[in-house]
Amino acid sequence: MPKYALLMLCLLILCAPALFAGVTVTSPANNSTVQGPVHFEASATTSSCSQGVGSMGIYPAAYQLAYSVGGASMNYNLPIAAGTYNTVVVAWDKCGGATTAAIKITVTGSASGGKSFTNIQHAGGWEEFGQGPPNFVDCSPSPCNGISFWMAQGVNSPSLSGVATEYDLGGKVPYTDALWNNHLIGPLSSQGLPDNNKTLVPTLHDFTYDVYFFGSNLGLSQALEFDINQFFGGMGFIFGHECRIAGGHEWDVWDNQTAHWTPTGIACNPNNNAWNHLTIKVQRTSNDQLVYQSITLNGVTHNLNWTFGHGSAPGSWYGVTVNYQMDGNDKQNSYNIYLDQLSFNYQ
Repeated sequence: MPKYALLMLCLLILCAPALFAGVTVTSPANNSTVQGPVHFEASATTSSCSQGVGSMGIYPAAYQLAYSVGGASMNYNLPIAAGTYNTVVVAWDKCGGATTAAIKITVTGSASGGKSFTNIQHAGGWEEFGQGPPNFVDCSPSPCNGISFWMAQGVNSPSLSGVATEYDLGGKVPYTDALWNNHLIGPLSSQGLPDNNKTLVPTLHDFTYDVYFFGSNLGLSQALEFDINQFFGGMGFIFGHECRIAGGHEWDVWDNQTAHWTPTGIACNPNNNAWNHLTIKVQRTSNDQLVYQSITLNGVTHNLNWTFGHGSAPGSWYGVTVNYQMDGNDKQNSYNIYLDQLSFNYQ
């Protein structure tokens, strides 16, 4: 058993009441080779806690909780980069006890269609800007217009991959924001795909933005924003997704034609001091409309399938980019967020 799993057993079992009968993991098999996302299926029972099992979780690396769910069972597909992992499935009961099952797996890659970029949070090519009301015009470098912002790559704790990125927003002007942008395909591509002949970007139609984020003071965030952008032929497709936290705990999506946020009615309540897993799926239709397909947060999927018209590309903008944005609250309290295992699938 890996050294950290033994330590976790000490912390979670030997140092707590021995109440568990055990954790049974039916998928994946120990010492198996699997494709991502990895299907975890497990259950737990207690021997003496009358209140039963409270929750279960998955640790793909030491002390890095990637997923948790209430109850005595889990059935979850965990997106995870290729590599070998000494995973640990943990169950906590309602009497203060816990137990684990160590599962070693080798992940060979993704079974999903299309092509993917992985660990984008650790890539080069990130640009950063401050924005503020009323016009939210970009300013840079930090500090500017009363906004302070920065990012630091290669963070190993908290981290799932060992190369998380920390993003920070502060300043003195309320309701101001920090925007980070990365050009994936097209000019300034951080992924080696400049598409100089402009033949690739117009063919792409399905996109998935998948990321883990961690914050210890999420209540200070007015909102967190995760965007996919596609520009070609003078058209602009901005797939904007905003999780309003201090702003009301609801997901909004961006209407390109009216340039306004549209509330979805979907609650957004990310967990503090834990890794939150977000997957957003969108599509550009054959007649160039935007479809917001689904939002999945911590294993709960909401299917939208909402359609909007496209906007115009500013100037000669061309390519596919991703954004991550942090919004300040009414006091512009400083806060930081960590991103990890940011991947992008395109077809």
